[in-house]
Amino acid sequence: MPEINLRYLSGHDVAALELTNEEILDAIEGSLAAQGRGETVVEPRMHLVADKAFRGHFNVLRGYIAPLGVAGVKVVSDYIDNWQRDLPSEMALVNLFDARTGTPTAIIDATAITEMRTGAVTAIGAKYLAPSKPRRLGHIGARGTAYWNVRLLDHLFDFEEIRVHSRRPESQRAFAEKLTADLGKPVTAVDTWQDCLEGADIMVEASRLDTPTELFKTSWVKPGALVIPYGTVSSVEDDLTDIMTKIVVDDWGQCLIGPFGCLRRHIDSGRVTQESIHGELGRICAGLLPGRESDEETILLWHRGLSTSDIALAHAMLTKADRLGIGHTLPYA
Repeated sequence: MPEINLRYLSGHDVAALELTNEEILDAIEGSLAAQGRGETVVEPRMHLVADKAFRGHFNVLRGYIAPLGVAGVKVVSDYIDNWQRDLPSEMALVNLFDARTGTPTAIIDATAITEMRTGAVTAIGAKYLAPSKPRRLGHIGARGTAYWNVRLLDHLFDFEEIRVHSRRPESQRAFAEKLTADLGKPVTAVDTWQDCLEGADIMVEASRLDTPTELFKTSWVKPGALVIPYGTVSSVEDDLTDIMTKIVVDDWGQCLIGPFGCLRRHIDSGRVTQESIHGELGRICAGLLPGRESDEETILLWHRGLSTSDIALAHAMLTKADRLGIGHTLPYA
């Protein structure tokens, strides 16, 4: 057997790459468009709850992107109480493989990938689904993905006002201060969900609830808004979907899998069906389905996270790392 080596990128290596906003967005939009053209395989995600007492679980995501010739598997943990241990709530690894031979090619710290690609899907969704000139962003949640939601959305739209809220006052203050420094504009921490969301042109909900709780009120959604709720546990009212002109998802098959997600009740009760949604975001990115067609449309985007987003961003990182000489080589065989 010929010599086989693996490329390894640690968290420090990933940070040293300093991916730009455009590099992140381009990788994710390309993977979504490939999905829309039928050039990917997205296997249903699997969940592992090791012990309910630990207040966390693992997600296993698997996929393939034909234009890149790459298959991959990501394992990501999601532990609510990790902030008490000064650990990220989500930590991950992604393995890449040559899809033609099955040869392992890379292992990459995917904690930052998870955060970046989630924010990028939020932003790409807004690119196609937001009203033409959104001025106000309301964002619930301050975890890692939240930072990239706000950063990449503001990169596209340069908001006049950004409001943020999270369960812990100290985290929301720190979140607002970091964003203010990085974006070079005021980001306001507010004390309630209503103060954060009501009247916003783009409303993002990335909360971390223990049990389903109706904190996101349908009455706060103004006509023409884009609503992007993707918290692990539902925070929305049942009638939220009733006021939507269009509902867009990242992958319908993913919507049917597992106990988690903001629209879980809506799917399980039959309130939201494959026939009632507008379609998948990838088909919009590929130009096969219209996105927003007027500023009067009120639109909901639900993205649960795609393995192909992780694979595409990991591949982009690996390509840049090879060009810059960043990372490590590990013997496999």
